[in-house]
Order: sequence, then C-alpha cells, then structure tokens
Amino acid sequence: MSTPLNGKLVTIFGGSGFLGRHIVQALAKRGYRVRAAVRRPDLATHLQPLGAPGQIMPIQANLRYRWSVERAVLGADAVVNAVGILAPSGKQSFDAVQAFGPRAIAEAARGAGLSSVTHISAIGADPDSSSAYARSKAAGEVGVLETLPESVILRPSIVFGPEDDFFNKFADMARFSPSLPLVGGGETNFQPVYVCDVAEAVARAVDGQLNPGTVYELGGPEIKSFKACLEDMLSVTRRSRLLLPIPFPVASAMGKIFQLFPYAPLTADQVELLKTDNVVSETAKSDGRTLEGLGITPATLASVLPTYLDRFRERGQYDAHRPA
Repeated sequence: MSTPLNGKLVTIFGGSGFLGRHIVQALAKRGYRVRAAVRRPDLATHLQPLGAPGQIMPIQANLRYRWSVERAVLGADAVVNAVGILAPSGKQSFDAVQAFGPRAIAEAARGAGLSSVTHISAIGADPDSSSAYARSKAAGEVGVLETLPESVILRPSIVFGPEDDFFNKFADMARFSPSLPLVGGGETNFQPVYVCDVAEAVARAVDGQLNPGTVYELGGPEIKSFKACLEDMLSVTRRSRLLLPIPFPVASAMGKIFQLFPYAPLTADQVELLKTDNVVSETAKSDGRTLEGLGITPATLASVLPTYLDRFRERGQYDAHRPA
C-alpha cells in the first residue's frame, strides 16, 4: 500500500546520483512530491519507479547557471543539495560545484521564500586543508550558512551502498589485478556509513526534526582503516590479493599522472585527503550531532556488503552455494 502524498514539494539537487537516489526514495516513502534537479533529466528516469506515478519528476539544472537553479526551487517547500564530485572534470571544478554551487542554491532558496536548505557536505571539510576537495566543501558550508543561517549541514564519512565508488571500485580492480594499493600504508581511518542511513537523516531534516543551523557528522558503528576496509571487501568477494603499501610521496606522484586521464583511479588531491582520518569527531558525539543522536541505528559493513559485492565473486552470487 503506497503512502498518501502530503502535498509538499522537495527539490533535490543531485537527485539522480548515488546518494541522491536514496534520498529521493526516502522522501517519496514519506509522501513528498520530489523534483530531482539534475544536469541530464534524460538519464534520471530510473528515479520514477521509486515513488507513485507522477510523484517524482526530474528537471534540468546546472549549478553553474543561476537561472536554472532558481527555476528548480520555484514553488518548493524544501530544498536538498546532494551534489558532489570526487575529482574535477572539465567545467565541473571543485569551486564551481562544491563552493559556488551551494551558495547559489541557498540564494535561490532564499529568493523563493525558504528559510533553510539541507546541505550534504563531508567529514574533513576544512578551509585550511591541503586538499582542494576539503577546502571547497568548507567553502560550500560557509556559503549556505551565510545565506540561510537556519540551514542543516550533514557531513558523512565515506558512504557505502550498492552503487558506491569505493568498495565497488576496489572489488572490480581485484577481479583483474593481483594486488591492491594501500596509499600511505592503508592506515587512514574511515567510519563507513550506509547510504540509506544518510538518506534517512536527510529525510528527517526535511521533516524538521533536526536542529536549525547545526552541523551533523554521520558515521557508521565501526572505525576501520583503509587496509581493514579492503580486507573486508576481499573476504566478501572471496578473493585473495596482495595489499601493497604505497608511501604518500609515491602515491602523490602517481596521482599527478593518473589525473591527466579520464576516470582516473587516483588523483593527487585524493592522496592529500587520505593523509587525515575521516571519522566523527568527539565533539559531535558529545553534542549528539550524529546518527545515534538522531535515533538512527547505523548499519554495519558486515550486514550490507554481501548484498551487493557478491557479484564480484568468481562465479558471482552463485558462489554462495559452493562448499566452504
């Protein structure tokens, strides 16, 4: 039985992306009408089955063009920004997408009469970081809060789920490569958070359950090193691979070369990010600005990874029926 529509309209920038599509689904289940603001609406038709007929509608928008942003928020009751990139590509630079873009969204929302937006940032956002990614994330937060001080900022750690760009990428690499790289020795700590848990936090923010003008840090129940994450992936995919430590200077040099090519597996800026742990701060924990503080019990890697990494086993999901 479908949830009755509540009549309220939510615009989600980046609604067709990995995190965005789960946010769309979480809001649709609550009865919201959803307007997915994306660069390519023709590539967002996969969103429509996530809700009732007519409940989800893609619309063209590009954060580099203010008129398209203003059109996308017109008539909306709430706005979510889930746009983010891991590496720049052409005109889609960190500054354009993650620094200028959030401010443009907030200004458009203010012009449409809204008092806040829900903005997805990232743990590690820091104006003084050596990483351009982290600096642009910090600039995006400033732009949102300066424009609409009652906005809610959500900073997730590395997000995992069926379409993630971390576990899937290394699992795919392990199909062909005899070894996997451990940048900096694999000692960087993450707090992997399930995409559906982040989407639930966003939905609660849209519901008005989160404190205005507050920055939340979202992490899973476990802190895992880069090496431990790869070991978990190999265990699920039933593959044995050499984990090869690569010192930061060597990895940075490799990243500078790789980033010259499309779909680079590693960039120099990503190496800079890996020099800092990506975990929820003790301050956020003590203030209750976490998933647990919101009453959300975060899912573990062990409970989710087998649901989508089994396709990387030697015989795919059918390996599950082989004798141990």
